[in-house]
Amino acid sequence: MSITFPQPHGLVHSPAFSHVAVVPPSATTVYLGGQNGVDDNGRLVSDEIAGQAVRALENAEVALQAAGATLNDVVQWLILFDEHADPTQAYAAIAPKLARDGAPPLVTAARVAGLGVPGALIEIGAVAAIDAAAAASSV
Repeated sequence: MSITFPQPHGLVHSPAFSHVAVVPPSATTVYLGGQNGVDDNGRLVSDEIAGQAVRALENAEVALQAAGATLNDVVQWLILFDEHADPTQAYAAIAPKLARDGAPPLVTAARVAGLGVPGALIEIGAVAAIDAAAAASSV
């Protein structure tokens, strides 16, 4: 299985995101619901965006692993920021863990008026794709 991230001429080339991804039909798609910076009891781990971002990404990783996927299998990230949060602080806190060889995944980020968890400053969702045979053996 080989997911490709074409780099179209005429679009900006960024080390942080790609514009398009092609997932082969043999892949199993994994959808990750929004993860906040909360502990396993649902309590926010910090009132700062960096701490919440780190924990939200850790929670995303745990959920992906339950489906047989890793951070490297992510095709697209969806990141929602509370309108008062500083996205640059969040990105600085999690960028080292998101770095990977080759083209980066797609990223959609937005500022929103608020998130479902009171006090949450970030919510991270994703779509991943894994080899169908590997997925069947891990679930």
